[in-house]
Amino acid sequence: MVSIEQEREAMFKKLQLLRSITNSHAHDKASVVLDASKYIKDLKQRVERLNQDIATGQNFPTIRVEEQEDDFLIKVFTTRNCQGLLVFILEAFEELGLEVLQATISTSDSFILEAIATRENKEADDHIDDRVVKQVVLRGIQKWIEGSEQE
Repeated sequence: MVSIEQEREAMFKKLQLLRSITNSHAHDKASVVLDASKYIKDLKQRVERLNQDIATGQNFPTIRVEEQEDDFLIKVFTTRNCQGLLVFILEAFEELGLEVLQATISTSDSFILEAIATRENKEADDHIDDRVVKQVVLRGIQKWIEGSEQE
C-alpha cells in the first residue's frame, strides 16, 4: 500500500517536472498548472502557424543578395527556426570563395541572417555577381532541406 507521504513525494516530483518543462517559476500547484495550460496554448498556436506556413509555401527561406562595390549584402529570412541552416549557408559561401566580413544572425523563433561578404581572391578572373551568390546560397539551402528530410 502506498503511503500518503509517498503520494506527496510523487506529486511533488511531477510538479517539479511540469515546472521545468514549462519554465514556470510558480510555487503553488494551481499556478504551475495555469502556467502549463498557457504553455500548451502557446504550443498549439505555434503548430497552427507552422501548418499555415507549410500550406502557403512560406516555409522556404527568402533570399536577397545585393552587390555593393566589391562586397555582397546577403539576407536570408524564414518564419521558422531552421536548426543547422547556417552551417550550410556558410559552406555555400566557402564554396564560392566568399569571406564573411560581418554578420547578424537570429535563430530564436525564425531564422534571420544578414551578412556582408567579400571575395577572398579579388584578382580571380571568374565573375561573381549577385545572381551567382543567390544560386549558391539556394543550393546550400536545398542541401539543408534534403538533410533535414532524411532525419
